[in-house]
Amino acid sequence: MKTTKTNAPPRAWQRMLSGRRFDLLDPSPLDVEIEDIAHGLARVARWNGQTRGPHIFSVAQHSLLVERIGDALDPSLERAQRLFMLLHDAPEYVIGDMISPFKAVIGDDYKSVENRILGAILLRFSLPAAPAPALARLTKRADRAAAFFEAVRLAGFTRAEAERIFGRPAIAPEAFKDALAPLSVEEAQQGFLTRFRAIDRM
Repeated sequence: MKTTKTNAPPRAWQRMLSGRRFDLLDPSPLDVEIEDIAHGLARVARWNGQTRGPHIFSVAQHSLLVERIGDALDPSLERAQRLFMLLHDAPEYVIGDMISPFKAVIGDDYKSVENRILGAILLRFSLPAAPAPALARLTKRADRAAAFFEAVRLAGFTRAEAERIFGRPAIAPEAFKDALAPLSVEEAQQGFLTRFRAIDRM
């Protein structure tokens, strides 16, 4: 039996468990649900799953850690700033977490898709589509500190390697030890949702 070829473009959307149909190329804030984000991020492994412990260390946990480090660096952060820090990696609920070396190989196309998705997510929660430069810099500092702590404690990096790649954090790791214990999917998902709702009520 012959199959008929169509000229239809390849599918560029993903069906979410909420029932939303999220378009990767033309993302709409109306198709973003925090429950979908929490569900997805809790199931995406940092470091391609190459971490110690009985569970993956998820992007949901990483996001919680980054927001917590951000608070330690600047306790005066307001609701919108904290939400941005928590959601800084939210596009990965749709596109997964590619390790930095692979992102460098792919180049600008990946970044373009990621930025469009992040913009839709931020607009959905009444945040500016792009962060202010000072907030972007603070988030980057917190993100790199989180990566350093994860690399040394969970991903098998030596301290010297981590310092060379991520820089030496300007904050001590002791206060974040509990946040680096890998959680089950359910715990990570609920923890992310709980923190989002607490910030959103500020």
